[in-house]
Amino acid sequence: MATMNHSGLKSGVSLWCPQSFSLRRATRAPLAVSYGGFRRFSVVSSSSGFSNDNREFVIVGGGNSAGYAARVFVEHGMADGRLCIVSKEAVAPYERPALTKGYLFPLDKKPARLPGFHTCVGSGGERQTSEWYKEHGIEVLYEDPVTAFDIQTQTLTTSSGKLLKYGSLIISTGCTAARIPEKSGGNLLGVHYIRDVVDADSLVSSLESAKKVAIIGGGYVGMEVAAAAVGWKLDTTVIFPEDHLMPRLFTPPMALKYEELYKENGVKFLKGERIERFEAGPDGRVAAVKLESGHSVVADTVIVGIGAKPAVSPFEVVGLNSAIGGLQVDSQFRTRVPGIFAIGDVAAFPLKIYDRMTRVEHVDHARKSAEHCVRGLLSAHTQPYDYLPYFYSRVFEYEGSARKVWWQFFGDNVGHAVHVGNFDPKIATFWLEDTGRLNGVFLESGSPEEFQLLPKLARARPVIDIAKLHSASSVEAALEIARSAL
Repeated sequence: MATMNHSGLKSGVSLWCPQSFSLRRATRAPLAVSYGGFRRFSVVSSSSGFSNDNREFVIVGGGNSAGYAARVFVEHGMADGRLCIVSKEAVAPYERPALTKGYLFPLDKKPARLPGFHTCVGSGGERQTSEWYKEHGIEVLYEDPVTAFDIQTQTLTTSSGKLLKYGSLIISTGCTAARIPEKSGGNLLGVHYIRDVVDADSLVSSLESAKKVAIIGGGYVGMEVAAAAVGWKLDTTVIFPEDHLMPRLFTPPMALKYEELYKENGVKFLKGERIERFEAGPDGRVAAVKLESGHSVVADTVIVGIGAKPAVSPFEVVGLNSAIGGLQVDSQFRTRVPGIFAIGDVAAFPLKIYDRMTRVEHVDHARKSAEHCVRGLLSAHTQPYDYLPYFYSRVFEYEGSARKVWWQFFGDNVGHAVHVGNFDPKIATFWLEDTGRLNGVFLESGSPEEFQLLPKLARARPVIDIAKLHSASSVEAALEIARSAL
């Protein structure tokens, strides 16, 4: 459930900066708050005509970023009676990666369930259940997404018709799943998309009675759901248009290793195939996947994982980045409108280490962008966001699995790729410039110490002897060659 958009604007393009807007202010004087000499002004109305009691800070979106942002507000003593979270979900923010991993384990294999993975347990923090938000004076409006937004009056309207007021606004709306059109059967019973816990519950219900599963897409969702389907002992076929799995990250040799592992577990792959439509059976449930090549795959359950789109409506007015999608922000996650911020999947931000604009759909960035944004909002902190791209996956981790798979990647997957190891269980890949300077590094099944080395290498970008790396006798030897170059 993660991608990184590498296309973007190169250096030399000026970021949108806060401008002077003619905002119609509320009836009460601004509230001045001082932090270490830095004064922040937040406009809060005393009118009783608004549905949120907590109006100084409002977060729109109830995903990972919202949960981590809430933690920082609490740490600064600025949550109680001041913070409101507006969510489309019925539950408090949770660690979303669990939905395509532990949540889909077979029912006899101790699957993950709420409240076990509420934020911020993914980073070793406290479990923030709905009671936690109440205890810390945070107002959470559940199952009521924002549908309208007015910059001039600094108000939000929700689907139920509530009118909300904000002083500072943090947009944390994440992404929505890309869908197969309804006319092509994308909404048939038995066709699933995974973005929230309701989606995951629906899929688990289908898996309990499924016999033949078709997975559309060979990226994160495809690989993780296929691994879960193996645990259910289901006839599983993964269908995608590319030549190999995970084309945004894996090289063909890397993908081949994983494809072979999945095949050993009974998973079938149909590569270079595009979907024409899903066909229904007599009961109205999906029965087959019709491909543009003319082939047909029988399936009673279909999972679609073909990407996601940033959920920017109705906030486009604060400034879209048309090149990479999302809302344009600076290194403090400020949009061009004073007092409005965007974090997580929806933010198009400057990636300092590679001097370009990007948008990252990953839990690591969701957590870190939330923390960086709120610290800057509540203090004199002005350090630019200096993110190191990080992606990982963990699959086949349920009881009885013949082999658990866990890989991590740090940096940029551009340049000449050097592959080391035979997937027994380790493999490593290093992306290098012609000079030997490291751009990115990937490791499967490493030790804790080896995984800790990866970000150090990717951040330092040392010049590595390419010939030595090619001749390394093992993954351990290759990592030691890289370590010695630091």
